[in-house]
Amino acid sequence: MVHLLLLQPRFQQSRVLRHPLTRTPTLIRSVMGSSSSSSSKLLFRQLFEKESSTYTYLLADISHPDKPALLIDPVDKTVDRDLKLISELGLKLVYAMNTHVHADHVTGTGLLKTKVPGVKSVISKASGSKADKFVEHGERVSIGDLYLEVRATPGHTAGCVTYVTGEGADQPQPRMAFTGDAVLIRGCGRTDFQGGCADQLYESIFTLPKDTLIYPAHDYKGFEVSTVGEEMQHNPRLTKDKETFKTIMSNLNLAYPKMIDVALPANMVCGLQDLLPSQPN
Repeated sequence: MVHLLLLQPRFQQSRVLRHPLTRTPTLIRSVMGSSSSSSSKLLFRQLFEKESSTYTYLLADISHPDKPALLIDPVDKTVDRDLKLISELGLKLVYAMNTHVHADHVTGTGLLKTKVPGVKSVISKASGSKADKFVEHGERVSIGDLYLEVRATPGHTAGCVTYVTGEGADQPQPRMAFTGDAVLIRGCGRTDFQGGCADQLYESIFTLPKDTLIYPAHDYKGFEVSTVGEEMQHNPRLTKDKETFKTIMSNLNLAYPKMIDVALPANMVCGLQDLLPSQPN
């Protein structure tokens, strides 16, 4: 049985670690780990693209001689900003990763590959998209001595994955989960297109410690970070019983995403719009 990383309200509530939920004025947020030697390896930045309210995450192993780095969910419009930061910090970008095929913005992975030779694009095999590296549940993506564990989290789309920082004394603690659109702070992604399924989104088990930090791909209310414990206790959708959750999701009546007709075709080819076939006049 595959254990997926989402919420199931049947868990007994436990101790909740509180974290600030107010977005700082700057569009670049620095969050360093604890004072432990393993956490000091990790350089972490939370970046924000305001038009689509998308978070991009920069992680690097600064204890490694090469200072290898990766970006999670980069946006095409902020590629130059991200690369400027990476250069200023003396990092070497290795991977440009997506949690899923986005419908509300064009991914920056394609542009990053054209600007930084050797960068590999990463996405789940189940996404059906193009990339240099396809990942599946249980695999690892490493930068230096740090790694991210891949967890399948379908429901928002059929190919959604969550990237979780490693387990063990040699990895930063508490763990960090980059949930894409599967789990948002006090919400979750819609399930009415791209192979979405409310049943899949609900029928999942949270296997991570309650103090695991949740970093979503989007936020529209000024939140930056939550925890597993907080969402198990306060998420207004994922704490409901299954039938109530399905009713909520089927009655959201959300507007058609304004960027979907541009974003989906581009993101299926790693964001390289110029590779799309010409449209007839």
